[in-house]
Amino acid sequence: MNKVSSKFIFFFGSFAGILFGYDIGIIAGAEGPIHDEFDLSPLWLGIVVSSLMGGAIIGSILSGLLGDRFGRRNIILVSSVIFFVGAIGSAIAPEEITLTIARVILGIAVGTASSLVPAYMSEIAPAKVRGKLSGLNQLMIVSGMLLSYIVSFIFEPVPNSWRWMLGSAGIFAVVLYFGVLKLPESPRYLIKKGMGEKAREVLSSLRDSKSEAEAEIQEIKKIAKQEKTGIGQLFQKRFRMALIIGVGIATFQQIQGSNSIVYYATSIARDVGLAPQVAAGFTVIVGVIFVVTTIIFLQFVDKFNRRAILTVGGAGMALSFFAPAILELIGINESALNWITLVSLCCFILFYSFSWAPLTWIIVGEIFPLSVRGIGAGISSAFNWTGSLLVGLVFPILADQYSFGVIFSSFGIICVLGLIFVRFVVVETKGRSLEQIEAELGARSERSAG
Repeated sequence: MNKVSSKFIFFFGSFAGILFGYDIGIIAGAEGPIHDEFDLSPLWLGIVVSSLMGGAIIGSILSGLLGDRFGRRNIILVSSVIFFVGAIGSAIAPEEITLTIARVILGIAVGTASSLVPAYMSEIAPAKVRGKLSGLNQLMIVSGMLLSYIVSFIFEPVPNSWRWMLGSAGIFAVVLYFGVLKLPESPRYLIKKGMGEKAREVLSSLRDSKSEAEAEIQEIKKIAKQEKTGIGQLFQKRFRMALIIGVGIATFQQIQGSNSIVYYATSIARDVGLAPQVAAGFTVIVGVIFVVTTIIFLQFVDKFNRRAILTVGGAGMALSFFAPAILELIGINESALNWITLVSLCCFILFYSFSWAPLTWIIVGEIFPLSVRGIGAGISSAFNWTGSLLVGLVFPILADQYSFGVIFSSFGIICVLGLIFVRFVVVETKGRSLEQIEAELGARSERSAG
């Protein structure tokens, strides 16, 4: 193996998150100009925005199957090429149908990244700092979103601004491609494919000592020897709890309403009375909150239980959504309500980016057994993107019919349901090896089946 520093491996192992974040964030600035240029109805606007999520569902499922067969690194490499094609296709689209197709292609790459990067990062990271290193993926995502908001703010007054916004993602795709070329394959995948010596090389470069690497290899081999691989294995009763947790937490992350802010922050700010470029500036504030809070999160993720962080974050998210609805019922004047709505959305982003945003992907990367980790993460990601598609599609239609108070209070109720799911279903994974987590979930599945 070519000698590559562990910092380089961890950085580019998570770099696909930059493109993921950029492509889901840039539409917040682009959807207004796209709407004006093509004179879109609320339904067509929802289709253009959510088409990326439709592609992401396809990408999540395919990448899960292909990642288990051909390796996490190789499929992430392919995704960077698809990113580039989708970005350029979006930039030159002459009308909404072509733009929708280009965004579906882009979505395939985004879905691939959202599925395989968490699995790859969890498999190369040491257990004691796995949350922090796996959380790098979320830091990359929110950094990509912040970059997209800054680009939107800069290009907002420029003619054909949305084409520049969407096309600029191609730059990051090129950087990702050449960075991933130097990455090693996941050691757990290598062992599963019978390449133990190569896996030993990779782990030795990523662990503090050869004895630590050797102990981990023996543990992985023991588990790998006991298990058959393939999608059919995922639906066995011993994997049931892992599948329920993965699908449940990934779905809740989206239907709690985060993407109503991510995709439509600029529109929401315009609707409450801000000028177009000031509204674009509001999205930059949202992006800064995302990045700063995620950096703080990375300092604490391996010190506190995952479930405790999800509970505190989910409660704060629910309260942030309920506040504007309660004040609207009380009858507060419209000007004050508009500003309180924007502040509440910022509070939601703060709680979300400290809890559900990063921890969802960390937990999804941790709970699935080695034999089905790729497809398990892929199916969870597909459900995540299905929720995202529904939010992206229906939000402009709902916003055309109902007040923000009604819409956001509905999301608040879903946040409460997410808290119940964490309390009664999600298991604690902090500080435990992937093999220990697998053993507990298998035993729990057997008990529930019995």
